[in-house]
Amino acid sequence: MQNVLIVIHLLIVIALVGVVLLQRSEGGGLGMGSGSGGISGFMTGRGQANALTRATAILAGLFFITSMALAVMATHGRAQRSIIDGAPAPAGTTAPAAPSGPSAPNAGGVLDQLRQMQNQGGSQPPQPGTPTR
Repeated sequence: MQNVLIVIHLLIVIALVGVVLLQRSEGGGLGMGSGSGGISGFMTGRGQANALTRATAILAGLFFITSMALAVMATHGRAQRSIIDGAPAPAGTTAPAAPSGPSAPNAGGVLDQLRQMQNQGGSQPPQPGTPTR
């Protein structure tokens, strides 16, 4: 259903661009407003100008409707997520593990928490005195 609506939306966009380009402008856009050229009599007269204006308004309305429908379809079926759900717990809620080794003066620091997270993942962090590649 969403693919069909996208195709309809694209057709409306192409038609809207075409109708806007066909309209006669004050500055003579695309050379259609001037007296020269083989297509100068193609869109002349008040009736055609009103028809193009009405077609532009209808296509613009359809464009907005299909845009809103596509936005609703894109968000339909997604589970609502909150930024707060993925945030880590505040530092005061869990007691840090007893530090050991050279990091004893900085107990409970960010680096210690990162080391604990790496150790839980199964990989050992490099020791401060060993070179890394």
